[in-house]
Amino acid sequence: MAAHRPAKSKYRRVLLKLSGEVMKARGSTRSIDPEVLAALAERIKSAAGMGVQIAIVIGGGNIYRGVSGHASGIDRNTGDYMGMLATVINALALQDALEKIKVDTRVQTAIEMKQVAEPFIRRRAIRHLEKGRVVIFGGGTGNPYFSTDSAAALRANEIGAQVLMKATKVDGVYSDDPIKNPDARRYRKITFRQALSESLKVMDSAAFSLCMENDIPIIVFDFFKVGNIERVLTGTPVGTLVSN
Repeated sequence: MAAHRPAKSKYRRVLLKLSGEVMKARGSTRSIDPEVLAALAERIKSAAGMGVQIAIVIGGGNIYRGVSGHASGIDRNTGDYMGMLATVINALALQDALEKIKVDTRVQTAIEMKQVAEPFIRRRAIRHLEKGRVVIFGGGTGNPYFSTDSAAALRANEIGAQVLMKATKVDGVYSDDPIKNPDARRYRKITFRQALSESLKVMDSAAFSLCMENDIPIIVFDFFKVGNIERVLTGTPVGTLVSN
């Protein structure tokens, strides 16, 4: 009997955008749940086994959000830098989980901290990807006033990713909040211009604009449904495709 071979990815290189909340168990007060982290690492390993080069941008909302800090009286610049540091904590945690299951991984940060990670260098990041390593980008863009969505769009362009995979808790882009409005409809396909004109809040406008200008499609999908990452990589219609 022939050995089972994993499905082949239709993409050569992708950027996976994860929110910090994927590190938490639902209903848990722990910022990083070890079991959730281990399951996350296994899903990424499975995707990497399909022969695709994977870069990851992860948020820090499970630890600290700059916007919430600003609302509580912390200076916006300071709060945003605190949020960037939270993303580095998550990046290191994910690296540890991946390397425990024998996935070669590198963390690069937009804010230099040489004792724990490499500084972001575009050519070095691409070289890591070409060698089959998973590359995790921490520290956002390194600048306040930009979200990790913007960082994901920026890095996707810099490394030449063919698609930006936006992993969320919902199964795509909706015309309205599906929790508040039961009549909200899910889009299977939508253009960047329509997403911007309707102010759809899946990603911020800066991220949408950057991907639109450079023709990088975004696929928004439910990360928590087992097998969805693999489906996206094989080209199976999942979630919502945002493109030109």
